[in-house]
Amino acid sequence: MTHPIRALEDQDEPALLRDQFRQLLRYRTLLVCGVVAGLLGGGWLALSGEDTYTSTGEVSVRSAASDPFAAGASADKGINIGSERQTAVSDAVGTVAVGSLTKLGDPVEVGKLLTGLQVTNPPNTLVLRFSYTGRTPEQARARAQALAEAYLEIRRERTENSIDNMVDGYRAQLKPLTEQRDRLAEQETGTVGDDVTSARANLIVSISELSQKISELRALDTTPGFLNKKPVVPEHPSGAGLPLLLGLGAVVGLALGLLLSWVRLVFDPAVRSTRELVRSLGAPLLGTLPRERASAGALLAIGRSGSRLAEEYRAVAFRLAYDPSFTERRRLLVTAPRGDNAMATAAAVNLAAAFAEMGRDVLLVEADLRTPSLAWDLGAAVAGGRPRWAEDRDERSWPSDSRTNVDVPGSGAFTLIAGRPMDNVPRALTSAPVGRILAEGGRPGAVVIVLAPPVLAYADAVALIDRVEGVVVVCDPREVHRSDLERIREIIGAAGGSVLGTLLHPGHGRFERRARRKAAGRQARGRQAPGGPERRGRTDGPGRPETDGRTGDPTETLGLRTLDGGNGRGGSGRSSTAGRR
Repeated sequence: MTHPIRALEDQDEPALLRDQFRQLLRYRTLLVCGVVAGLLGGGWLALSGEDTYTSTGEVSVRSAASDPFAAGASADKGINIGSERQTAVSDAVGTVAVGSLTKLGDPVEVGKLLTGLQVTNPPNTLVLRFSYTGRTPEQARARAQALAEAYLEIRRERTENSIDNMVDGYRAQLKPLTEQRDRLAEQETGTVGDDVTSARANLIVSISELSQKISELRALDTTPGFLNKKPVVPEHPSGAGLPLLLGLGAVVGLALGLLLSWVRLVFDPAVRSTRELVRSLGAPLLGTLPRERASAGALLAIGRSGSRLAEEYRAVAFRLAYDPSFTERRRLLVTAPRGDNAMATAAAVNLAAAFAEMGRDVLLVEADLRTPSLAWDLGAAVAGGRPRWAEDRDERSWPSDSRTNVDVPGSGAFTLIAGRPMDNVPRALTSAPVGRILAEGGRPGAVVIVLAPPVLAYADAVALIDRVEGVVVVCDPREVHRSDLERIREIIGAAGGSVLGTLLHPGHGRFERRARRKAAGRQARGRQAPGGPERRGRTDGPGRPETDGRTGDPTETLGLRTLDGGNGRGGSGRSSTAGRR
């Protein structure tokens, strides 16, 4: 059954949109590249093109009228402004304008002249706006005025030609009527005189009507329009300037960057959001660790005053302390999916310190027997001393230098069982002494935290899950894949364990990761150098070797080391009270 709150969250469209937008912002490099490309394109368009100038003139179009002041006279009678606009950009107007410009010393071809012309019509008006774009201000003004005047001249000629054609037609009709009238006037005698007189009167009426029409056509006002606004010399170049083109380029570049980010997001196998991470791993999100510059190079965050990272670790520890799945056995395995295990190491150490701060007897076991480095990384916090043997004779098989106390300033101390390189790692992890150490979590007030190598890199974590059960996965959401999380869930479930939750680590940038890899390589070379602190054999103190060789017993990797002056049981997993604060 689906939880109602989760169902509501899944149906929250604004939250999904915000989540998707945050996912797109993960690819800041693509967004920045898109904006930079847009700015470069806008700057290139602004600087590479020549400056152009635009001059504009306005022509008011009117039709021919006999009396424009008569009642009911309309200026738009018979005018189709769309057709007039097409006439204004026609070759006929261009030819007339070329003739005018040639006389002014500006010879130009008709096609080239019309390429710079733009004629528009403001809505609900009989006005044509002639805009011409030229290389110089004077050229733009002269050509705009020549084209506007050429349009008016063409329109006047066409109106006058139409009148002349109509007059010629009326005259052609009038000529036979006049001749017939003259013949009837000669026949107006005798008995048929009345009939001839009637026919002649009808002809006179028709001739009068035709003559009146010819007179009306001759009286028409053929003014085609008026140049309301003469083109003037422009003072500034036309077109978008550098600031506008840069702004447009930035907007287009940002849109391009968002598109590329979306394509990258679609084909990205990494986890896209915390919801997807929780769904893939099948466990809740315990917390998201903040990034702190002060924590660079320091493994312990707890103990530093004002540390947000320490407060987040404390919150995660309190949440685990009241988790029924954890409080039943109080054993916890901390691991990472794959790759660098530094994130899981920091989480395990700080969780151990947080539990110690809560008054628990914490035993931190480093189960990395291939490249152990926890004692080295803790440095001065590890306190060593003379061996303290357990009273049980079965415990005497443990080396005397495998258990140490780690002092957390202002918080207390926890016990560390550091790993040691072994030839047979599976045998060491599944040995009886390891089982007895993990069983210490069953004591009242005790907590056992096991730091295991990446679960997808080695099977070490799988070998311990059946005795630890509770697993916390520490990962960087930008680097872990959805398929990795699903595989981790299947592996842990098949081994008899359960994922208590996941802890998100902020990770590191590209250059920071490279520097950390170089520093880790230098530390590894220092530990492997002759006389280095990781030389095989016994140790005189924390992180320092003695001279006797390793016997090969897999239990040598995990043993007992205590502080001075203690006579308690070596297998108790308790820290010396002197180490607590």
